[in-house]
Amino acid sequence: MNRMTTPLTRREFSCALAAAALLPHAALAQTSAAPPLITRAIPGTGERLPVVGLGTASVFNSDDQPTRRAAAQVVQALVDAGGRLIDTASTYGDAESVLGQVIAGAGLQAKVFVATKLEAPDAAELQRSLVRLKMAKVDLLQLHNVRDARQSLAQFKAWKAQGLCRYIGITSTYHGDFAALEAVLEREKPDFVQVDYSLDNRLAQERILPLAAEVQAGVLTALPFGRARLFRAVRGKAVPDWAQDFAGSWAQFFLKYLLADERVTAVIPGTSDPAHMADNLGAMRGRLPDAAQRQRMIAFVNSL
Repeated sequence: MNRMTTPLTRREFSCALAAAALLPHAALAQTSAAPPLITRAIPGTGERLPVVGLGTASVFNSDDQPTRRAAAQVVQALVDAGGRLIDTASTYGDAESVLGQVIAGAGLQAKVFVATKLEAPDAAELQRSLVRLKMAKVDLLQLHNVRDARQSLAQFKAWKAQGLCRYIGITSTYHGDFAALEAVLEREKPDFVQVDYSLDNRLAQERILPLAAEVQAGVLTALPFGRARLFRAVRGKAVPDWAQDFAGSWAQFFLKYLLADERVTAVIPGTSDPAHMADNLGAMRGRLPDAAQRQRMIAFVNSL
């Protein structure tokens, strides 16, 4: 049945979600129980992660009061909803410093799974990241933007053995470097690989995800909204009737397409808006689309 009301924008919908999150616990107790949290096992260890995390590229670049305030609200929204994963990098402006202050200031060290990235296996760069993050170790340490098929991860493995990180990984969002990424993934067998993957950008689904499953690497998906291309394509449109039982918003529609592939460990959409964070986190509850519905989602986006 088609809705007769004007479709909510992403901001209107997510603001409503954020407001709901502020309801007293007693009021929430009177509502129906929330669907269970969707988590995925990290292939190498079986440790489970909630499937929606937070990306920080281009959102926490400046270490100033407005940015720290926004980061505190977003991180708290993540944790309050049961999320854990926060992904950052040494080159994301001041993001590591902002996150370090927010996480330490709120005493959230034990509640978050922090991933960061280095541009090279450089001890000075790692030490700078740890100081900025106010941490003695990180959960996941990634080599950022792998370009060389002969790249060794020996130093990253040594740091893992020393207890400076619990997992190691590699990343790329450049399709021209996918051959190098594949070579390193196959030879070095890191714990994680992070790639760009969205409903309208599915190359990783064909090339990287099968190899990641073969070598038992977890998969993190960067740019799951295609740098906002997907939101622009559906502006003013309502989520289709046939998708409304698994997606309460466009953000959840786009994220659940990715999460329906069990090879994806977690999606990491970036945001500095706590209402958008609340909207994104809705994708880690409720059912996921089946194979036929995923094909229908592709056809729908291709028709826009």
